[in-house]
Amino acid sequence: MLTSPTPTQLHQRQTEENREVGPPASSPAQQMEAQTDSHHQLLSLYCCESETEDSNDDWKETGQQEKNDSTANHNKSHSRERPFSCTVCDKRFGCKGNLHAHMRSHTGEKPFTCTVCNKSFSAKVNLKTHMRSHTGEKPFSCSVCNKSFSQKKTLVIHLRSHTGERPFSCSFCGKRFSEKGTLKRHIRVHTGEKPYSCSVCDRNFSLLSHVKSHKCHTGEKPFSCSVCGKKFGRKQHLQEHVIIHTGEQPFSCSVCGKKFRYKNFFIFGTNINLDSNMKPDFGGRS
Repeated sequence: MLTSPTPTQLHQRQTEENREVGPPASSPAQQMEAQTDSHHQLLSLYCCESETEDSNDDWKETGQQEKNDSTANHNKSHSRERPFSCTVCDKRFGCKGNLHAHMRSHTGEKPFTCTVCNKSFSAKVNLKTHMRSHTGEKPFSCSVCNKSFSQKKTLVIHLRSHTGERPFSCSFCGKRFSEKGTLKRHIRVHTGEKPYSCSVCDRNFSLLSHVKSHKCHTGEKPFSCSVCGKKFGRKQHLQEHVIIHTGEQPFSCSVCGKKFRYKNFFIFGTNINLDSNMKPDFGGRS
């Protein structure tokens, strides 16, 4: 009877594979840099992006990449030169190996398969990253708080919480963000774009999470109150309901100091203080 390997066995297997394939992920010099402050660590991570790592894996498999070509490709990654262009979408790359890996996104080819769950990937580096979800390995550590991560890009994003760096700026309002994905979602506020739609009613949403929480057709209510057992379709509605049990009044008027249970009552109450002619009607709730 076949049994799934244990996390320890998976970690050992992955370590052996890494040893056979090539050099370790970080050199002694990079390890020393990781001991400096978060700014220096960010700089070292920016310096050697995963692009060259991906291409090294691809070329090692085919055996076509010579050592001097690899060095040339690595130097291009520092100069940001991107001479290799995709014939489908015109996206450019610094290494030919990365272009080959990118082309699989158009062909749909996924030649790298996980031996545990059979999930397939278009790039070997993505399979290696995925394997850490089975082994629990987190090789990338923050030099400030020692928090560990399974992916380098997650560490880079985390380090910005220490440095305060927000490199992505909205071209509409100038608001800045630490993640490119957050900026993309924010821009939809200005453009009104709603790329996600419900398969039942064709209602459109700006965020995928909003589609998932759109349960009006199935009647699904996955969020339940631990006090009274009442169920809700959205987590936000559960959070609003729990306040009934806790008696919490988190919204406070800066004018009169009155506290409110719900944000809409807080806004209305604040307007009352700004306009004495308005008469409050809270329906017996505060």
